[in-house]
Amino acid sequence: MNAQTASSSYLLPVEDTAFLLRDEMRATRFALEHAKADLLLRDWGIRSTVIVFGSARVRSAEQLAQERERATSQEERERIEQRARQLPWYEAAREFGRIVSERGGALAPQHRWRDNVIATGGGPGIMEAANRGAQDAGAPSIGFNITLPHEQLPNPYTTPELTFRFHYFAMRKMHLAMRANALVVFPGGFGTLDEFFEILTLRQTGKCPPIPIVLFCRDYWTRIINFEALVAEHMIARADLELFEFADSAEECWDALVRNGLRAKRAE
Repeated sequence: MNAQTASSSYLLPVEDTAFLLRDEMRATRFALEHAKADLLLRDWGIRSTVIVFGSARVRSAEQLAQERERATSQEERERIEQRARQLPWYEAAREFGRIVSERGGALAPQHRWRDNVIATGGGPGIMEAANRGAQDAGAPSIGFNITLPHEQLPNPYTTPELTFRFHYFAMRKMHLAMRANALVVFPGGFGTLDEFFEILTLRQTGKCPPIPIVLFCRDYWTRIINFEALVAEHMIARADLELFEFADSAEECWDALVRNGLRAKRAE
């Protein structure tokens, strides 16, 4: 090796990490994030998905039991019991993931293509529950994870070959939306609201197909968002409230999706 071949300028562009991470290469990195997930999903025959959004903070029964064992203060115990009241959301998301996987087509590829595969943000909580339900059914499921300052590791129930990591929220959102046949939104915070309104706005403006959208737990959503106030203030049309439905069980979610056009493809 001489001075010329040792220089970073001599590296092939794909070998030169410092070059790829330059600000001027952002568009290329953006394209790479699109292409990698797109090609791997095609390799797996994933044609369409059912998206599940919801809080990463909701706990499973196993996690709650572990936290109870470790709790040392009354404040911790009270917080755990508050989280325990959210356990039905986790269980419903898990059941919903199983139902969609068994009835929607993830187990019944047509000419190698799979439809209505469960897709989540890949993290813990509600996302974990939906992926876990798909695994219960023996079906593949997708996790679109994101790099965060406080690292969010993928949950253990996504299919390893379908577990992706994004740097750009915009590209992650695009992948969540571009194959979606339906969206079910469980209780959540800022991230869930952001993702819900992203898809809802695409529906309202006609920028995506008329996919069914279901909000799980009417009581939660009507307390968190005053939809009627938006109508009263003429910020949205009353017809916009027909862009989504409420449901209070996994079966109600499934029924709402099918009633609004989701095509089920059961395994034979």
